[in-house]
Amino acid sequence: MIIASQKRKENIAEYLLYMWQIEDIIRANGLDIDRIKANIIDKYDLTDSQRKEMTEWYESLIDMMRREDVQQSGHLQMNKNVLGQLVALHQALLKDPRFGDYTAEFYRTLPYIVELRSKGGEDKAGEIETCFNALYGMLMLRLQSKEITPATQAAIKQISRFIAVLSHDFHLDEADKLFTDDEVKK
Repeated sequence: MIIASQKRKENIAEYLLYMWQIEDIIRANGLDIDRIKANIIDKYDLTDSQRKEMTEWYESLIDMMRREDVQQSGHLQMNKNVLGQLVALHQALLKDPRFGDYTAEFYRTLPYIVELRSKGGEDKAGEIETCFNALYGMLMLRLQSKEITPATQAAIKQISRFIAVLSHDFHLDEADKLFTDDEVKK
């Protein structure tokens, strides 16, 4: 909760990946708040107030996961909304000739996206979602201490670079510092 809030302010990509991880942690604990308390919350050195706040945060996420029927897989609507905002910004940046550097970074990344889609059967996922799926998959491989091929490392490096640019532009856009003229994003 504290980490999520900080990541949301600083790096939208890290925030989204963190929230996907939280969804999986909740699933791994059977959507059981008592198990989450024992396995996660109690591991932190928290004041009673912080412990209560963190417990309520996890309880609210559990409730959302049940209401949105994503107990087994999928993502919470709030996380889908963040992804949707990133997709909308991505499309706006590609259409705007002022963002040639962004477009170039995207086209350097596109071959990796196409390859991932062909390997992973992600035909329905958009480019941005495919990038996040790749980054999350890499995170899971690292957590499991699995070997990562040089080709995969190269792909992830480029995808990370691209998503970092998108994330940076997202925060500029939120602060109304990206599209500085009266032109409306289309």
